[in-house]
Amino acid sequence: MNHIKIVPQPGCGAEIQGVDLRAMDAATFDAIHGAFAEHGVVFFRGQTLSEDDHIALAEQFGPININRFFAAHPDYPEIAMVAKEPDQKDNIGGGWHTDHSYDHEPALGSILVARTLPETGGDTWFASMYAAYDSLDEKTKAEIEGLNAVHSGRHIFGEGPETYYNSTDAGGNRIGNAAVAEVLDDAVHPVVITHPLSGKKALYVNPAFTVRFDGQTKEESQPLLAKLYAHCFQGDFHHRFKWEPGSVAFWDNRSTWHWALNDYQGQRRIMHRITIEGCALH
Repeated sequence: MNHIKIVPQPGCGAEIQGVDLRAMDAATFDAIHGAFAEHGVVFFRGQTLSEDDHIALAEQFGPININRFFAAHPDYPEIAMVAKEPDQKDNIGGGWHTDHSYDHEPALGSILVARTLPETGGDTWFASMYAAYDSLDEKTKAEIEGLNAVHSGRHIFGEGPETYYNSTDAGGNRIGNAAVAEVLDDAVHPVVITHPLSGKKALYVNPAFTVRFDGQTKEESQPLLAKLYAHCFQGDFHHRFKWEPGSVAFWDNRSTWHWALNDYQGQRRIMHRITIEGCALH
């Protein structure tokens, strides 16, 4: 086993030092997998992953999810391009969200590799939904116990004129396949899940894809959702990750939110993302 060191980060996540992600033995893999389950997101510095290395790394954690909406790498369909060119105004992922909650079996998580970074800006915020749940008051915990929420991707990826990718320049050649979004059945998940890897409870709603509570209208759902989001917006369980050449982040969609900051106008930022299939949540 490599001499690895797991360093918890303030608010959310852990940095794992002393590992080469191209060459992990079983003990190193187990340590990374355990830290991932416990902390929700793990960060690595100084890596030199090729596209083939990136794919091989992801496949150790599960089957790869081929993204339906993001533009794919021209040579590697497993890799989704998270890109912003200097002339583009809007970015991808520019608000608190968790990926794939609109799927009936939400993705386990994603491994994001930095390829081209702006000279300034372009950090990513992460938030722990373990800590968000744990720090709720007992009355709110009782209020949401047993509730389910409806998640949808249509208002983001669909065909309507008001969808995010039709009303911003984040669409175009970066996001497509709107017809597929239109026919997706909305997914229903517990508001509080028991995490499939850690066994810990996590809050599982997010501002991007959660549209209402099951059995309630959007209007009826809004006050409690707004209360939960306001709680999650607090900074006590947030971590701002500063990307560097060779940085890799591997986050768990079931126990974290993330937000890609859009503060590098006029600069290029190219990231390679591979998403790993998940399971039904309970």
